[in-house]
Amino acid sequence: MVAVSVVAGVLFEMEPVDASAAQVSRAPADKVFRPFDPAQVLLLPPSVDEWLPADHLARFVAEVVDNALDLSAIYADYTEARGYPPYDPRLMVRLLVYGYTIGVRSSRAIERRCGDDVGFRYLAAGQVPDFRSIARFRRRHLGALAGLLLQSLRLAQRMGLVSMGRVALDGTKLRANASKHKAMSYDRVCEKEAAVAAEVAALREQIEGMLTDAETVDQAEDARFGPDGRQADLPGELARREARLAKMREAKAALEAEAAERARAAAEQRERDRQARRTHNDDDGDGGDGDDDGDDDDGDGDDDDGGGGAVDQQGVAEAGQRAAAAARPKPKAQRNFTDPQSRIMKNSDGAFIQGYNGQAVVDQDNQIIVGADVTDCASDCPSFTPMLDQAEANTGTATREALVDAGYCSQENLNAAEARKAAKGTETFMATGRLKHGEHIPPAPRGRIPNNATAKERMARKLRTNRGRAAYARRKTIVEPVFGQMATLQDGKRLLLRGLDGARGEWRLLAACHNFRKIFTHTGSVTVFAAATA
Repeated sequence: MVAVSVVAGVLFEMEPVDASAAQVSRAPADKVFRPFDPAQVLLLPPSVDEWLPADHLARFVAEVVDNALDLSAIYADYTEARGYPPYDPRLMVRLLVYGYTIGVRSSRAIERRCGDDVGFRYLAAGQVPDFRSIARFRRRHLGALAGLLLQSLRLAQRMGLVSMGRVALDGTKLRANASKHKAMSYDRVCEKEAAVAAEVAALREQIEGMLTDAETVDQAEDARFGPDGRQADLPGELARREARLAKMREAKAALEAEAAERARAAAEQRERDRQARRTHNDDDGDGGDGDDDGDDDDGDGDDDDGGGGAVDQQGVAEAGQRAAAAARPKPKAQRNFTDPQSRIMKNSDGAFIQGYNGQAVVDQDNQIIVGADVTDCASDCPSFTPMLDQAEANTGTATREALVDAGYCSQENLNAAEARKAAKGTETFMATGRLKHGEHIPPAPRGRIPNNATAKERMARKLRTNRGRAAYARRKTIVEPVFGQMATLQDGKRLLLRGLDGARGEWRLLAACHNFRKIFTHTGSVTVFAAATA
């Protein structure tokens, strides 16, 4: 067979090539490989310092902990000289800061990394603390570890990374270390409490009946439970049911106490307002209600014929006590058995989770977190003023512009924004509603603002101006990437510590480690950082 080839558009004949002849086997060459002897004993002890690159994050963490952070609050907590020597706090803080920066937060995971991760081995200087020691240290010094947020902010300010010219405030839902399936509503608790109590009573009666037949216990147990007596463990089952009943009763009592406290506070405030209105309407100045007839004008059971200008504290307390005694929890009010302070919340994906509401104030310049907190309230509204106040206290400077989304919009917050502008010059850009997908903000109407415009209308009008559009458009680029970075790099959307104090401390430690990473990225070198903070 003759093959035909085309070269530059010209056809010419080629001799066919035998494929079998081309695939000729080749003999192995006498190749010299690099020496490899796993059993070779090192002549000199290895240095972990030589295994780590010069600009590794672990070196930066060591420099920060050893020379830039104040750990006196942790050292001051060791007041007892007796006992086995604990691990050096610098070692433990190194491990926790590095672990929380790269997303290794479990105490067991940190212990494993100390044996097989060069960065952790470098920070621990070859030691491997037990996971129980790591967990106890974190829990014992959680307040001081949460205080590292303020120290990280001070470092960022020294390096010129924070200006407070424009900040963005936002919240994100954090998963608690508890399952939402371990929560029970009040009406469900009341329903199950009676059923479990009946089961406990039946088990007790069954056990008492067995004990009364002590003479024939061997035969009865062999006949009922089998020869080994292990097919049914009634005392163990009774203990489990009693523990479950105790938890249910505890949850029920807690829900009732919370409802009573809320009702008490609301009733006391209503009573104070009522007394203030009565004093304001007293035209003749004798402390009456305007008609001085001694009648019960408001239907609360009290005579409205006196009171003067001072608040009747006894009347306020009695009103609170009556409301607390009559209060009952809402049927759907829930309480979690694992983490009672966590709440069922709806996250950004529309899913309901057992969690907390994490808040953060982020500076525009380098995405440094200047304020962080955790609440058990699903709404962001109550956090508006406290978070801006915290950011100002942490930095010592009031921000010029604050950007917040529609989750913070309320009449109270709009009034607070106007008051903050008058007192501190902070201009707030607060969304008054959510736009549909693809919807654009219409242009601002021309002309003067009507005198009767509400605070919400004024804010909506301000966001429709060119300046308002340009400012608010920066909100997502300031705070949203921070939450994404914390979730991706630090596993920061899931909390390990339970309780509101534990969640708050862990969230602030995560925020501090985020700031440390930003500082490391900005300097790019441990040497540059050491020179800048010297």
